[in-house]
Amino acid sequence: MDFFFYTMEKLRLITQDSVAVVGHLFLPEKSNQKLLLINSATGVKQQVYFSFAKYFAEQGFTVITYDYRGIGLSKPEKMSGFQASMRIWGSEDYKAVTDYIKINFNDYQKYCLGHSVGALILGMNEDSAMFDEFIFVGTQNAFVGNLKFRTQIEAYLGFGIAQPLTTGLLGYFPAHWFGLGESLPKNCAYDWRTLILNKKSTNGLLEKINDYSKELTQKVFVIRAEDDIWLTEKGVKSLLNDTYPNLKPTYRLIKTSESEKGEIGHVNFFRSYNKKLWNIILNELI
Repeated sequence: MDFFFYTMEKLRLITQDSVAVVGHLFLPEKSNQKLLLINSATGVKQQVYFSFAKYFAEQGFTVITYDYRGIGLSKPEKMSGFQASMRIWGSEDYKAVTDYIKINFNDYQKYCLGHSVGALILGMNEDSAMFDEFIFVGTQNAFVGNLKFRTQIEAYLGFGIAQPLTTGLLGYFPAHWFGLGESLPKNCAYDWRTLILNKKSTNGLLEKINDYSKELTQKVFVIRAEDDIWLTEKGVKSLLNDTYPNLKPTYRLIKTSESEKGEIGHVNFFRSYNKKLWNIILNELI
């Protein structure tokens, strides 16, 4: 297999509501005319995906990573009172990136990887129709009723009590206190609460916004890790049946024995020690 050099450029995109979203563009020396956009998980900074993005750039892919507003390089100086929500992540931030792709890479084959919430926001942007195929990693309708019993208890305590309490006091959600990634703007936290405590889950957010989820008819490659305690087959199937019923899914369960560290979980698929697992996606896209 050929490996190509690549360059990495910083992107600063302005949304339609005049907010700066910061991303990175990985440009291969020799392009295969394929583009991969990575939509991050909740509270996960784009740097977590850099090794994965570099790997794909070395295979000839043009790759884009970015931080939603309120996260990482798109974070404001003051989080308290900052206006953001998961719905805005989908309708404004993700839309700014797809607008950029349409202008600069319109003739490329386009793929979008949605990690966790990064797949849920696809239905919030009509431009999702432009992708040839989606890759879903660690994503589901996260309604508490779809979770395992122990995780249900954690979810009720965390999102029913601790999250609204701390968010109300501070004006933002200190997710890092609970080992849940970057701190979140207030309404992102409340949208997350909807995903978990509202039986409609993702559809509960989509009904409050222009919903394009039923218009998507592409192939989707759905990856789930065996040791992801926040994910269940029931939740994954609910997302594909109830939210994206017209996508054409192929499912792949990754066993912990396939990981050199025996550890994948919800985020660690993208860690460099799991590099050999990345061929699972590469082989789907070449």
